[in-house]
Amino acid sequence: MTYRLFDTSVWVDYKNGVKSAQTDLLDESLLSNEVCYCPTILQELLQGTRIDRDFTNTVDGFKALIPLTLDPYLVSIEAAKLYRSLRKKGLTIRKANDCLIAYYAIHFDIELCHNDSDFDLISKNSSLKIWKPI
Repeated sequence: MTYRLFDTSVWVDYKNGVKSAQTDLLDESLLSNEVCYCPTILQELLQGTRIDRDFTNTVDGFKALIPLTLDPYLVSIEAAKLYRSLRKKGLTIRKANDCLIAYYAIHFDIELCHNDSDFDLISKNSSLKIWKPI
């Protein structure tokens, strides 16, 4: 089995019916029970829901997925180290949450599937593994 972490950018496209290599992979991975998530991704998705029923459905749906759990203090420290290491190279990540998400993927040594250029920047300057369509 190949477990993957799907960034919020892919989930939003998936929920909006956007067809792409990333959303196709998410669909396939959901069917084979290979989808992981971290608290940051769940929070971002829930923040974007406008209808209470969608909020509840998202919470319920994620219960069937594989949660990646780590001590939140450790994640905060390691994500900050990642962010700072990039800044020292003159690179700025637009959203600090991307460093949190990237750290989960790095720690668990799993691929991240995304639609966000910041992750490409992070992967070129760290051990983050990115899923790329063939």
